Amino acid sequence: MRNSKKLAAGIAGLSVLLVAGCSQGGTETASTTPADQPVTSAAPVAAAPAPFDQPGVKVAIVQNSGGGDYFQQYLNGTKLQAEALGIDLSVYDAQGDNATQATQLDQAIASGVSGIIVRHGFPDTLCPGVNKALEQGISVVIYDVEIQTCAPDAIQTQQSDAVMASLVLDQMATDIGTDQKVGYVNVLGIAPLDRRDVVWNEYVKNDNWSQLFFTGTYTNSTATDTAAMVSNALRANPDVVAIYAPYDELTKGTLSALEQSPELKGKVKVYGADISTADIELMTADGSAWMATGATDPNAIGAAVMRTLALNMAGEITKGEKAEFPPILITQDFLRSKNIKNMVDLRAAEPALNIADIMSADWIPAVTF
Repeated sequence: MRNSKKLAAGIAGLSVLLVAGCSQGGTETASTTPADQPVTSAAPVAAAPAPFDQPGVKVAIVQNSGGGDYFQQYLNGTKLQAEALGIDLSVYDAQGDNATQATQLDQAIASGVSGIIVRHGFPDTLCPGVNKALEQGISVVIYDVEIQTCAPDAIQTQQSDAVMASLVLDQMATDIGTDQKVGYVNVLGIAPLDRRDVVWNEYVKNDNWSQLFFTGTYTNSTATDTAAMVSNALRANPDVVAIYAPYDELTKGTLSALEQSPELKGKVKVYGADISTADIELMTADGSAWMATGATDPNAIGAAVMRTLALNMAGEITKGEKAEFPPILITQDFLRSKNIKNMVDLRAAEPALNIADIMSADWIPAVTF
């Protein structure tokens, strides 16, 4: 095996699966780097092994949905790392339709790719296609789908969701104390949100919080569709003092609902997950209720998962491996005190977001954001 930089550090005892699909009617191959995301790529110091000793290796990412800031940034990182490796990447986006995702996974397999990243989705619809790909000798890396029971040979990757939830809920407990009335905005059945739900229930019990409502939905327009649901919950429970919404589209929907309830301004604190320039703007806005978020840099995660696939295709990590990526806590106070306006500012202030040396090797031109 070649020298791998922090390869072992990326391997952990947690597993997940993520699956998705190609946009309705075709694949996407172009890549555009957002203006607020400068990128550098470290030159490799060793010759690449097969199949990366030749350009044009075909890989696909099959994603359940490409909508929302997090997923757009994730795909950006995936594309940029693929370009650095000379990979010919096809993008499939099922736009939140599970049946379409399964169909697009079959299409990716039939297209002759050597590797597939499956991002988000549901095991019941994805396991047949994942196992079919593996049986055909195609490398498969899963991100955020609980598929290890039905497809144990796939490489599993995820954020450290339990840590992410604990970081935020520790802050929430510090801010509001015990014996408080709280709200919860989440969607179960989605691997990372399920893992955060386990931690949430522990905090509710340990801090003796009274959960007044549990609402939320996962669609191709999660923020908009969730806002109406949270508005109804707030009308029925105006005495809530804090809300946990552990996905930034759910957090945005919660903030939108609060804007529609001006009588609650300054009375409800919101705690979320994920980060983007748009999220930073929302957190730092005058009077914002969004107090803290647990996050990784989704660009860096997308790139790290692509490197994980490359390592597997090169034979440097084997079937059934599991990798997870560490989050940090970002508070409203921190963003304001450092005058952080966007992701470039945040990366400069929080170098821990850069994980270019995790799941990498001396032959991989790792992308840094």
